[in-house]
Amino acid sequence: MLGILRSMSVTAKVMLTRKPVTIQYPEVHREIPNRDRAFPILIWDEEKDEPFCTGCHACERACPVECMTVVMKDNPKHAAGESKRRKIIDEFWIDYGRCMRCNICVEVCNFEAIGMNNTWAGHELSRYDRSQLVFDLDQLLSQSKAGKVDPGLRA
Repeated sequence: MLGILRSMSVTAKVMLTRKPVTIQYPEVHREIPNRDRAFPILIWDEEKDEPFCTGCHACERACPVECMTVVMKDNPKHAAGESKRRKIIDEFWIDYGRCMRCNICVEVCNFEAIGMNNTWAGHELSRYDRSQLVFDLDQLLSQSKAGKVDPGLRA
């Protein structure tokens, strides 16, 4: 009987003195490390008002799981003399259901046009249908255009 009372007193002491270690997940998020890798996104060039990506296919060729598809076109701003980029992306898809977040596409990009999404939106991508995990050009540029990604992402 004495052992039970001792153990109950230890339990009560810990319960009253220790702070809870859980967080209220949907409302509260933990801090994400800056070098964390979620999923790749495209970076928007604020100065030229166009994506940094030129559609060179380097990321598509380097991807070990072949989850990217890139289509390029001639840049109309280059013909007008507003941009130095001769080519620009016309269409870009990434299948996040196949992506293994290896960061190779970011490393091989010569134009620093791809970065790993280091926000909670880059982690919380659960869907009921795998076909909804195929992101197109507008979806890949949306967070960069809105300024929701870390500015040091391109550094």
